[in-house]
Amino acid sequence: MKKSFLLNFLFTAIALTTVAQQAEAQCTRQDPSDPNSPLINLDGTPCVNTVVSAVPFLRIVADARSGAMGDAGIAISADPNAIHFNASKLVFAEETFAMSATYTPWLQNLGLNDVYLAYLTGFYKLDDLQTLGFGLRYFSLGSIQFTDQNGEPLAIGQPNEFEVSLAYARKLTDNFSASLTGKFIYSNLAAGQQVEGGETIEPGVAGAADVAMTYKTEIDNNRGDAELVVGLALTNIGSRITYTNSLVRDFLPANIGLGAAYTMEFDEYNKLTLTTDINKLMVPTPCQAETCEDLNENNIADYREQSSISGIFASFGDAPDGFQEELRELMYSFGVEYWYDNQFAVRAGYFNEHAQKGGRKYLTVGLGLKYNIFGLNFSYLVPTTNQRNPLDNTLRFSLLFDFGSMGELE
Repeated sequence: MKKSFLLNFLFTAIALTTVAQQAEAQCTRQDPSDPNSPLINLDGTPCVNTVVSAVPFLRIVADARSGAMGDAGIAISADPNAIHFNASKLVFAEETFAMSATYTPWLQNLGLNDVYLAYLTGFYKLDDLQTLGFGLRYFSLGSIQFTDQNGEPLAIGQPNEFEVSLAYARKLTDNFSASLTGKFIYSNLAAGQQVEGGETIEPGVAGAADVAMTYKTEIDNNRGDAELVVGLALTNIGSRITYTNSLVRDFLPANIGLGAAYTMEFDEYNKLTLTTDINKLMVPTPCQAETCEDLNENNIADYREQSSISGIFASFGDAPDGFQEELRELMYSFGVEYWYDNQFAVRAGYFNEHAQKGGRKYLTVGLGLKYNIFGLNFSYLVPTTNQRNPLDNTLRFSLLFDFGSMGELE
C-alpha cells in the first residue's frame, strides 16, 4: 500500500526541528508604503500563515462524545475524557471510579487501515474534594518504507507517538475547582534515519503540564432545573522538542481554551445541553512578511529562538498582520447534546477555523447509549469544505465504564 502521504507528513514534521536557512518572505504588504495594509501572497491572494507546532497529535480530540459536538469539551459534564480538555471537572463527576477507551481511525478515507489513535483515560475520587485522573494516548502511523534521496529502500519503520498524563483535581469551594496535570511525551517518527546534512533522527522527548479551572452554578428558571458551567484550561505548557542534535527546538502545541455549557432539565426524562469552546494556540506566529527580519542574523527565525514561556506570552501579539490576525487564530466549537432518561443521547456540533489559519470547517453528529455501568458513544464528521480532513466520513467510538454506579462514596 502506498504511503507517500505519510512519508511527506513525517519528514515535514522532522524538517521543522532542524536548523535550516530562513525561507524567503512569502507574504508582502498590499501597499508597501502602508505598514498596516493587508498581507498578500505574490499572486495577490490573502496570505495563509498557519501556526505550526511539533507533536500535533496532543490536540487531536479522541473522545467520540466531544467529537460529536464540534470538538467542544471544556465545560460539558465530567467523564474520564475530561483529562484532555479540563481535568478540574473531574471532582464534579457523579461516579467514584470510571474509565474510557477510545479508538479513532486516521486517514481512513485514503484506504489506510493501520493508522489510528488509541486513548485510555480514567479517574478515581479520593473523597468529595479530591480526584486523581490518568490518561494514555497512543498514535500509530502504521508501517512505513523509508527510502533514500534516490528512492532506494532503506528500512521499514513503525512511527508512533504517545503521551502519559496524571492529573490532580480539587474543589476549592462548592462551586469552584482547579487541577494540575503532568505529562510525559514521546515521539518516534523516523528514528535512525538521516535528514539533509547528515543529522541522524532520534525520538523526541518532552514534558508538559496543564492547568485548569471550573466554575459550576445552578440557575433557577421557569422551565425546570438549569446549570451553567464555565471552564478555563491552559494545556501542553512545557519544554520544547527536537528530533536531532539541533540546538533549536520546536514548540509544543500549548493552548488556551475557554468553554461554557448550559444544561436544562425539562423533567426527569429530558435534558438538553448547549456548549461552546474558544481555543487559541499559544505558539508564536511564523513571521512571513517582508518587514520581518532576523535581528540576530544567524539564519534562524527569531520566533523559533524564544523560550517556551516567552513564546506563550508573545503568541498574543506577534501576528504580522496585527490584532486582526490574532483574532483569526481563534478556533470555535459549538455543540448540542440531548439526553433521554440518561440512557440515550443525540449530539451535533460545528467546528470553525479561519481560512488563513488552517481553514478547518466541519459538522459533526453522534449518538450515545448508557446501560448500567456501560456507555457507548459514536461520532461522525461531515466536511463542509473541499479541504480534506483526516477524519472525513469516519466513524469514531468510545467505551465508558462507570464503576461508581456499583457503590457510593463513604
